Amino acid sequence: MKFIVSAHALLKYLQMIYGVVGTNASLPILEDFLFRISGNGHLTALATDLETSLKITIPVEAKASGEVCIPAKVLMETLKNLPDQPLTFHINPDSGVVEMISDNGRYKLMGEKAENFPREPKPDGVSEEGGSPQQQFSLIGDVLLSAIQKGIFAISTNDMRPAMTGMLFEISPEEATFVATDSHRLVKYVRKSIAGEGAEQPIAVSQPTSFIVPRKPLNLLKGLISDQAVVQVSLSKSHMFLQTHEPAQLEIACRLIDARFPDYRVVIPTDSPYHLIISRTDLQQALRRISVFANKTNNQVIFTIQGSTLELSAQDIDYSFEGNERLNCQYEGEDMRIAFNARFLLEMLNVIDTDEVRFDLSTPSRAGIIRPAEQSDTEDLLMLIMPLMIAEPVS
Repeated sequence: MKFIVSAHALLKYLQMIYGVVGTNASLPILEDFLFRISGNGHLTALATDLETSLKITIPVEAKASGEVCIPAKVLMETLKNLPDQPLTFHINPDSGVVEMISDNGRYKLMGEKAENFPREPKPDGVSEEGGSPQQQFSLIGDVLLSAIQKGIFAISTNDMRPAMTGMLFEISPEEATFVATDSHRLVKYVRKSIAGEGAEQPIAVSQPTSFIVPRKPLNLLKGLISDQAVVQVSLSKSHMFLQTHEPAQLEIACRLIDARFPDYRVVIPTDSPYHLIISRTDLQQALRRISVFANKTNNQVIFTIQGSTLELSAQDIDYSFEGNERLNCQYEGEDMRIAFNARFLLEMLNVIDTDEVRFDLSTPSRAGIIRPAEQSDTEDLLMLIMPLMIAEPVS
């Protein structure tokens, strides 16, 4: 069995799926790529960690079909150090020996039989109730990428609450809603099903559906799809399957989180009468400076709002550190003193792309809502952050 491919092209495409490959002492074959070569001139490379599978198909010069597992790390290190040139693969299906021949070199490694590689999950085709097709819909890449970028930092890392270790997708014909929370903060991003002039429909779905996608595949997706790609999504009872042809013919399968997501609607305050608008850049820079002086356990920064002035202050009593700054702002409401985790705030401000940010507040003990000061008709970003208790000094 033999095929020929450009060394740099193969490296480029394998890098797209290499992120799912890890070290697995109990199942070493998960450290391999599965190569499937078809006689019609295509190579399909598959990588998996059992929870997430990535598969990419690229054109090669081949006249015979076959399968083999190749150690991913060794192959990637070899390709990284080769100049761009045709690379010929000779594969012995009986012994598993894989030989790579370049213009000036010959490299040999031991592969494994493809039959030992875990079987990739497949869409069900029909529901368990029988007859009706599985749920299918499509999203423009920009919708999916925006949701991941704006919410992935708020996904919980606490495995004791599995539902919160992923992002909730609520897809309907009218809009797509994406929610992530770790109980200290919450991000809700809504994308309306409104297409711009000459643009493709951003959300195409026939019936509402909801599911929870784990953090790892979301992280991988950030570098795998383009803004303009059409992403075809299929759902089975336990998996989500995505297909796209931009920037390459790529298929992604990931196991969904089988748990009940918290009712996020009940924690979002409906009455926050005090409104603060401030320059996002000024607040970011001030928080970075002031947080240096905050206690590293909770990163507490106190907001003292009076009239059109916001004072930021932080202290670490253990080391006698203290810092404060004043910023100009627009504020409607009573004077207030409220504390937040500076690191959480900075992560939220980093995903807002407007010049000004708006805080909706009520009392120092109730959650604050953060939004871009201005939003388009097609999207709505809401971020919630729980305040920290301010320890009053002992007299």
